[in-house]
Amino acid sequence: MLQPTLEKNDHKAKIFIWSVSAIVFLAVIVLSKYKLEVNLPFNVHLFATINAVINSLVAILLIAGLISIKSKNYLLHKKIMLTAITLSILFLVSYICHHLMAGETKYGDIDHDGVVSLNEKMAVGSTRIFYYVLLGLHIPLAAIILPFILFSAYRSLTGEYEKHKKLVRVTWPVWFFVAVSGVVVYWMINQFYN
Repeated sequence: MLQPTLEKNDHKAKIFIWSVSAIVFLAVIVLSKYKLEVNLPFNVHLFATINAVINSLVAILLIAGLISIKSKNYLLHKKIMLTAITLSILFLVSYICHHLMAGETKYGDIDHDGVVSLNEKMAVGSTRIFYYVLLGLHIPLAAIILPFILFSAYRSLTGEYEKHKKLVRVTWPVWFFVAVSGVVVYWMINQFYN
């Protein structure tokens, strides 16, 4: 096992983790209500593509992290997981930028008029139901996973490996699902960006 990197202070850690989680959650909710009218020299949906790439990399890193810990390569596992967390922070910035600058895209809006007509619904068929079910799972799980990720990292960095292991049994599969479903959601909605 690795030596602890952080000094254990549960009180400060809880305040920090819950504060960061609340701020991120509120920022995403509040900022999703606004659309900035800016004229960028590139298509604003580039941010969505970046998000999908980051989510793909995070999913790969989560698998690599699982393999490295099963192989008892603790240092590699630590580096992989800290990289996954760093990428997730970059994802958050890119996600907020995309939603601030691109606004909302509706699944099935083939003519990009902001309204999904009956003909458009029929054209996309049952994929629309699948998309919204997947999105309905992805959004709440993405909203609640951050404190679990941060507490998992904290338990590991303070050397509380048994608590870390217990927590990641829940955190890892949810985080992995959020990363993979984010890529699928992008792949499905991408065709309706204007």
